[in-house]
Amino acid sequence: MHEEPAAQRLDHYRSAWRDALGAADLGDASFPAVEHLERIWSASDFAAKTCLRHPDMLLELHRSGLLDHALDSGEMSALLAERLDGVGDEAALELALRRFRQLQMLRIVWRDIGGRASLDETLEDLSELADICIRQSVDKLYAWAVEKSGVPRDADGQAQRLIVLGMGKLGARELNLSSDIDLIFCFPEHGRTDGARPIENEQFFTRLGRQLVNVLSKQTAEGFVFRVDMRLRPFGDSGPLVVTYGAMEHYYHSQARDWERYAMVKARAITGEAEDIDTLMQMLRGFVYRRYIDFGVIESIRDMKRMIERELHKKGMDANIKLGQGGIREIEFIGQAFQLVRGGREKDLQIRPIQEVLRLLGEREILPSFAVRELLDGYRFLRMTENRLQAWKDEQTHRIPDSAIGRQRLATSMGFDDWPQFERVLDRHRRHVHEQFGSVFAAPQAERPEKESPLAAVWGPNPKADLCIVALTDAGFEDPESTLNRVKTFHDSSSAKALPTRGRAKLDQLMPSLIEAAAQHPQPSVTLQRLLDLIAAIMRRTAYMDLLVENPLALSQLVRLVSESSWVVSQLIRQPLLLDELLDPRRLYSPLRREDLKGELRTLLDSVADDDLEQEMERLRQFAQGNRLRVAAADIVGAIPLMVVSDYLTEIAEVTLQQVQKSAWRDLSRKHGRPGELKEMDSGFAVIGYGKLGGIELGYASDLDLVFLHGSDQLNAMTDGKRSVANDVFYVRMGQRVVHMLTTRMPSGLLYEADMRLRPNGNAGQLVVSLGAFERYQRNDAWTWEHQALVRARPVAGDPAVIARFGAIRHQILCLERDHDKLLADVRTMRQKMRASLDRSNADDFHIKQGVGGLVDIEFIVQYAVLRWAHQYPDLTEWTDNARLLERLSKHSLLPQGMADQLWNAYQVYRGIVHRRALQEEGSSVPAEPLVEERAMVTDIWNRVIGPEPA
Repeated sequence: MHEEPAAQRLDHYRSAWRDALGAADLGDASFPAVEHLERIWSASDFAAKTCLRHPDMLLELHRSGLLDHALDSGEMSALLAERLDGVGDEAALELALRRFRQLQMLRIVWRDIGGRASLDETLEDLSELADICIRQSVDKLYAWAVEKSGVPRDADGQAQRLIVLGMGKLGARELNLSSDIDLIFCFPEHGRTDGARPIENEQFFTRLGRQLVNVLSKQTAEGFVFRVDMRLRPFGDSGPLVVTYGAMEHYYHSQARDWERYAMVKARAITGEAEDIDTLMQMLRGFVYRRYIDFGVIESIRDMKRMIERELHKKGMDANIKLGQGGIREIEFIGQAFQLVRGGREKDLQIRPIQEVLRLLGEREILPSFAVRELLDGYRFLRMTENRLQAWKDEQTHRIPDSAIGRQRLATSMGFDDWPQFERVLDRHRRHVHEQFGSVFAAPQAERPEKESPLAAVWGPNPKADLCIVALTDAGFEDPESTLNRVKTFHDSSSAKALPTRGRAKLDQLMPSLIEAAAQHPQPSVTLQRLLDLIAAIMRRTAYMDLLVENPLALSQLVRLVSESSWVVSQLIRQPLLLDELLDPRRLYSPLRREDLKGELRTLLDSVADDDLEQEMERLRQFAQGNRLRVAAADIVGAIPLMVVSDYLTEIAEVTLQQVQKSAWRDLSRKHGRPGELKEMDSGFAVIGYGKLGGIELGYASDLDLVFLHGSDQLNAMTDGKRSVANDVFYVRMGQRVVHMLTTRMPSGLLYEADMRLRPNGNAGQLVVSLGAFERYQRNDAWTWEHQALVRARPVAGDPAVIARFGAIRHQILCLERDHDKLLADVRTMRQKMRASLDRSNADDFHIKQGVGGLVDIEFIVQYAVLRWAHQYPDLTEWTDNARLLERLSKHSLLPQGMADQLWNAYQVYRGIVHRRALQEEGSSVPAEPLVEERAMVTDIWNRVIGPEPA
């Protein structure tokens, strides 16, 4: 149809406007300036015709000031509620909604075109308009339906409400000027209404849903409110209009297609009770977001991307700013694709507005900052263009006009002087968007290279042995024949053959890359064997295969760590979820310190219910194992100094123990109440770390030496709960709960091994002892070796009051003046017993811990010195670690000149070897020759300080 030139159209509007004012007897009314009216009319035929048909609407908006300021929160809802007050039937509701929609659309278009509203305000107002029309219509229709049929209730008598899910742009509150609204209807449970003539809930809500669709979308003389699209519901047009939560859950978890996950990212409940909405959204989140980083969805995302790219070649797509190349859909696809992949692990990404998603992707450096900037700029420009297109006739169009008049009108409404100027900017934005769209999940690493490495032939159904052995030899494999046989055995194994088609395809993609990567490291045969062990353990879980296929950086980090450490392999086999840690080298090689550890653990446990102990225990294991892996990775690549490795590992254990103690207190106090007679105390319970934990010297595989104390010395005191028990019973149960949480074998393994033998009376003593009993034991019954152990004892979790009192007791005990000869004799005797039972040294091998001149000799020298001189130098009790104790002994000249430094140097050498051997899961026996000097030096100091052992 030929379009009327702008000047002629405005002349026509001016004449019609004068006639409309006269007919409505509004000739003397105060209206906006004519030039402003004409600016709006020139860009929006819809606004002009609305003004001509209802000049009173424009007058109302002008006099109320609604054209001049943004609406406050809830203001539009209040305005509609006022309009609907007294509406008594569907016909009246339809009329009131349509009149209100026209009024608000005129206001929104006016502010948008007139430059008085930002894009964000326009999108928010349009979304709010849809929300309140849906919400208040449902309220009216529900009330009328209840009058007729009664309240729908479930089997327990709970009233049921209709839940309306807004999808797409409505769900994200990004609605455009003339958009369909995509809706899904559901309700919690089956049941019946409680009226005189009861009906099934499904019938009740199906009628209600149909009425709502009709009220909103029926075309009348006053137009429509919103076009409603119900095709996103389960089974689409062939499915029921309204479904229960149970039916939705079954559909989405068993029959839904991948694109429905993509669509559900933006789902938002518009109506319903808060509790029902929470239940529904929790279920839908489980469908949309996997608990891990979901690389498995990438292939389906690529399929959707290829489908989009095919559509771009259809006729007319070049002019479509939504579906065409570089259009709005491509921007939304980028954001939502990353949400599907990462949203399960990075919960901040579980949001709906695309602009917020893109900003977050930039902050997390998942997308480069320049790409985010280009996408955001493109999105805002395209959405403003979309609104200008739709403002013209209130039609759902995304096509650039064909006519010169239409193009000039669009350019002018966007603030450009002419069409070529506008087109250049539009083309630039679309080009940038399409470039970013093309780079998303292109994943060249997932495709076979044009020229394969000779090593690729090693993986296959019938490898040519002679060629493969040559390739393996050239690549540096130490035993090429054995390596080829191991690979072939794995390739033909029953577990590999049993993989589903997709899993086998992923394995075939991955293995050539792994073989090639193993060849880049020392001892490639050992590295490849470890990789085969790992892949055998995880290959049935295709998410992890996807991770390695899709992420070459993660694969390279994995091979590097595996080549250096069999311990890393063991951890990954036990807990494959740790593979996620490989995705970000900055995170992997930067282990967290105490406060950041606490924050990460809080985040991990936020979504776990207080009564879900099993899930809490799994999350604790995930936390501890993941952070130990980070420390190992940083240690292996030299990103952290060797002597702070134990600091990191100790802080992980402490933060874990603090959470375990809190959880045990929470559960036991909820069940039994709070122990009585605690006075100024909190929980009255404390965890004391001994040994390597107390001395801040934990290794990768260290167990935790623990002692539990409580502050209740009052006999016969009881807890104050309904299921009251004696205080000492309460604390024993609390200690048992802590041990249970640490040592129970879960699918992900143990949290820590716990050794409780250092408590008073050892295994024969109470699991948890009172502070009074602990003090009496230490003063009257403890052996010298137990006071040696106390040198390294340190509170790691629990009640500050108990911790303070323990500290005072420890200080007093360590500062007791001791008989020097007896002390020396006891220390020598204990060391001889330990060496006799634990030292495996021989002529060729040295037990680095228990051998003569080894680690334990250094520790005994330090412990002896503290017990010998603490009564004269009380500050010796301040620290528990050997480094600072040696420093303090040197400061007071309690060891001969230079001796403390010599011991510390040897101690560092030994500890470094212990850490390295732990990473290789090797024992404490090492070749004797390289450590001759250190052993001799430590032995000499032992003889001078403690005295030589008898022949």
